[in-house]
Amino acid sequence: MDAFFNMENLLNLINDDNVNAIGSVFKLLLSMTLGAAVGLERRHKGQIAGMRTFALICMGATLAMLVSIYIPQKLMGQTENGDPGRIAAQVISGIGFLGAGAIIQMKGSVRGLTTAAGMWMTASIGLAVGAGMYGVASVASLLIILVLTLLELCEKRIFKGKEQKIVRLKVNYILQDATPFRKLFSEHNVHISDEFFRYDYTQETTIINFMVRSQDKTNFIALFDKMHALGNVLSLTLTNEVNN
Repeated sequence: MDAFFNMENLLNLINDDNVNAIGSVFKLLLSMTLGAAVGLERRHKGQIAGMRTFALICMGATLAMLVSIYIPQKLMGQTENGDPGRIAAQVISGIGFLGAGAIIQMKGSVRGLTTAAGMWMTASIGLAVGAGMYGVASVASLLIILVLTLLELCEKRIFKGKEQKIVRLKVNYILQDATPFRKLFSEHNVHISDEFFRYDYTQETTIINFMVRSQDKTNFIALFDKMHALGNVLSLTLTNEVNN
């Protein structure tokens, strides 16, 4: 019992290249902590994927790496085909399913890309923990949090006073030329970065999503009044483009 609680003995077990119970438990606890730290930031930004999701992703990747190392280790001498990276490699491709679920497309805009990237990175951190790269995994977790917080502040400072928005326009005819609407945007100093058209020939309607960048003091109400005055406009919707 004294040997079990010996600090030097514990450190040796934790840093042992071979898979053992003490080292495995430590790695799972560490990956849970690192994953939860990243998930806390995502939850703070209002994302559905939060601490539990990221902790489970990181722990799952760690467990996959442990199993990937353990199988060749256990069968050493019985087979020459043991590959410690075979199972772990599937984590990188498999995490794409969760990432796709985190991405939401709505009315021409896409949100959740940053969260999906964070999931992929968190899975990689879990693999690093499972491989015993504790320092690298901890630094990587810290860098993720810095990217998600400090770089966001830098982006806001760089684009201060400018807002990325989506103007959704629906007209009750098949629109062939959007030039009149483009001119109205130009008159109000609103820059169009992209356009998406959807035609419904059954209902004889057209929906256009304008991805625009404008000053934060732009009077969209006046702009919409002029658009409506062009005639046959069924609806106009303004939303903020979110990339979380």
